[in-house]
Amino acid sequence: MTRSQPRRARGTVGHANSALNLRLTLASFGLVIMVLFAVLAFWAGIAWLGVLCAIFAVVAVVDLVVIQRRRAARRREEPGVRHSLFE
Repeated sequence: MTRSQPRRARGTVGHANSALNLRLTLASFGLVIMVLFAVLAFWAGIAWLGVLCAIFAVVAVVDLVVIQRRRAARRREEPGVRHSLFE
């Protein structure tokens, strides 16, 4: 079972904590941009760049899944609490 990050916790080198909503926004932006760049690269005939952008798009999808699991765990632990973009 995935646990959420402690509220107002400071990350360390060994145990990082991040702003999940901000990370969700950035990962979504990265996914859209990488898919767009992959399509443009394949259209331009630059297959290696298209493959590289597609790999980055897959990494963004995996990151989005991890973020959503952590956000769901946070909602279970703190029902009814609204978080800002930077929490």
